[in-house]
Amino acid sequence: MWKDQLAAVMGLFSTGHRSLAGLDISSSGVKLVELEEVGGVRHRVLRYHVEPLPRDAIKDGDIQNFDVVVEAIRRIIKQKGSSKVRQVAVCLPSSMAISKKMLLPADLDDDEMESMVEAEVSQFLPFDLSEVNLDFTILPSSSGISSTDVEVLVAAAKKEKVESRVGVVEAAGLEVGVIDVEVYAVQNAARLIASQLPASAHNQVIAIIDIGAFTTQLYVMRNHQLLFSREQSFGGGQLTYEVQRAFSLSPEEAEVYKKQGGLPESYEGDVLAPYMDTLAAEVTRALQFFFASSSYNTIDHIVLAGGGALVPKLDKHIEQRTNIHTIMANPFAAMSVANSVRAKQLSKDAPMLLVACGLAMRRFDS
Repeated sequence: MWKDQLAAVMGLFSTGHRSLAGLDISSSGVKLVELEEVGGVRHRVLRYHVEPLPRDAIKDGDIQNFDVVVEAIRRIIKQKGSSKVRQVAVCLPSSMAISKKMLLPADLDDDEMESMVEAEVSQFLPFDLSEVNLDFTILPSSSGISSTDVEVLVAAAKKEKVESRVGVVEAAGLEVGVIDVEVYAVQNAARLIASQLPASAHNQVIAIIDIGAFTTQLYVMRNHQLLFSREQSFGGGQLTYEVQRAFSLSPEEAEVYKKQGGLPESYEGDVLAPYMDTLAAEVTRALQFFFASSSYNTIDHIVLAGGGALVPKLDKHIEQRTNIHTIMANPFAAMSVANSVRAKQLSKDAPMLLVACGLAMRRFDS
């Protein structure tokens, strides 16, 4: 059946794999997270690694320098104590995939459902079906859905985008077990974060702000369901540029000093504070778009994620500017760690590992 053939490539809704690590390939770097189940309930972090990428290796989600990305993945594989797992879950940026929910008659057999999905998808895709990989899954029944219907989630991505991700992974010596979409990886990890909020955030609205190198993603969720998403052209790379300009540094030097410290005293007042103010304004602006396009007018919690969130006291600054409870993303907070993992460093790195953790959780899908 065509769905089986496409799922072998797209793999979005495939079931769990006994041995699978999450591999997040982003514009700032490659991040690997491997988890295992402990006692059938809790999870343990077996290992994680982060390998930075040069500025132009990936641009707007597209892999520009194939060899550089391959070498970064290989360096992760060669790390001391690195995983013996050879199968990974990767994801496409949300902007590279189209997803849609649709209602279909519940009494369709597999072949009929596949044909109807194909017919429905062809009506909203901006390109020919022959150019895309598709996958779909039947969602659990929910209130408001007639017993004679089922709700189906469909995802589609251009073949060239899928093949690009698969190509770098295979060239590095690994195998792709699952190709996800970034928003679903974030949803997976958000379930772990919700447990750290009051009443496990039940019926509460959470805004996840994922600050990348050059773009910031807003995901608004309620009870683990996505309500809204938006991408804005602002990220942690702006701070690197301002450091570079203010202190006459190379981009590489600016990135190192930004992360490790050692900049002149004027840095905090002249560079960091204006950047944080601008970021807070971008967050406020993104939330206004959500309010304007929905029936909601409040946010209960903000969760900061991504490498751009690794700025001291950024959560307090955002909370003061928005008057919304704000925390740093740490999907590993309730997990134990293997002896080879430095727990304190993992806690510091956690915000930029949100997507990789969500991908790693695909290991436990059933």
